[in-house]
Amino acid sequence: MQMVSDIKAFIGVKGAGYLLAAIVLYGVGTGILAPMNAIYMSEHLHLVKREIVSIFAISLLLNIVVTLSVGIVSDKMQGKKALPLAAAAVCITGLCVYMNAADYAGALLGMALATAPSGLIMGQIFAMARSHFTQRASAIVEVALLWLRTGFSVGFFAGLLLGAMLYVVTGFHGVLWGNLMGYMALFLLLLMYTEIKGAAIGSAARHGEPFSLPMLIALLMLSCADAIRGLYLPLVFNELFGKPHLMSYLWSCQAVFELLFMTLAGYWAIRYGSKQVILLGGVCALVAYIVYALAAPLALFFAVQPIYSLSVSILYGVAMGYVQRMFIHRTGFGSSLYVFISQTAALVGYLLPAMIEGMSPHIFIIPIILVFSALLIIARRLHVERRLSQNNEIEG
Repeated sequence: MQMVSDIKAFIGVKGAGYLLAAIVLYGVGTGILAPMNAIYMSEHLHLVKREIVSIFAISLLLNIVVTLSVGIVSDKMQGKKALPLAAAAVCITGLCVYMNAADYAGALLGMALATAPSGLIMGQIFAMARSHFTQRASAIVEVALLWLRTGFSVGFFAGLLLGAMLYVVTGFHGVLWGNLMGYMALFLLLLMYTEIKGAAIGSAARHGEPFSLPMLIALLMLSCADAIRGLYLPLVFNELFGKPHLMSYLWSCQAVFELLFMTLAGYWAIRYGSKQVILLGGVCALVAYIVYALAAPLALFFAVQPIYSLSVSILYGVAMGYVQRMFIHRTGFGSSLYVFISQTAALVGYLLPAMIEGMSPHIFIIPIILVFSALLIIARRLHVERRLSQNNEIEG
């Protein structure tokens, strides 16, 4: 079976374990705090909606600038390991500031330091991974990167559960300490990793994707919708049900299915094409956002998570590889561009719902519009490509 042989090849690659462990730890550090960050600002620091949104927006804007700037420069560097190492160190400093914040200014400073360099951690680890597997196991590059992205989901899932337990036992400060420990462990692991420098792209270039601005715009829209969910679902969920710790279990439910779907979606993309699978992911997201917008019962919120998990698996697995292959000769820029798209989407996604007063489920009307528009773009692109293919066959 193809998957079994690919797994054996992955396990046999020297250094793959360090890359996988680094991604898992990054996921743990992210997952511990993610579902409770906005709630922490609201309940512990007593910040209002506009202040919370501005902190996320300013921090993300800095993150966007740093990620894309470093992505452009990184391809001229022989080694990229120093970049995520430095970023992790700054994130640790920022979290220390954030933990001791008592007002808006302290929270903004801490979040800015903790968030601004975080995007390049993910981007540059994947850039190193693409070079690593291209040189040592070129036949499984794409599926290996997909498994690394699955590793992030494993870590995120573990972080969600750990965050929920820490909150129940120690409160918000225990969650913050867990987040800090995750980044410190990541820093130590990156120190131990031996980077493969200057790996050639070679035959992998044949599997590149043609540049497509419409597809990048569609992915931006899908990511915007997901960003709105990421920030506002915990707040709306808390408003509807008044049980913030259940939000971690809701995300854990999603993460479990994400683990199952990530590899499956990758093999679907290899067989049917990335754009077709991305279209499927958009349809799944649309179903979930409709449920959220209708303020459905708690059980239905949990029931829709497997459907949304498939969407997330495609958006963060298949779509990531698709964007990277557009820039197959510039691994650093390609990896950073996908993170840049996600960050830009998050920035826009945070700001759009600010036009709606309060924490109403009606906020999710915006993701519905974004996803529907993205589906139209992708469907149009597939239709154009199908017509071109048919014309070429006729002329041939």
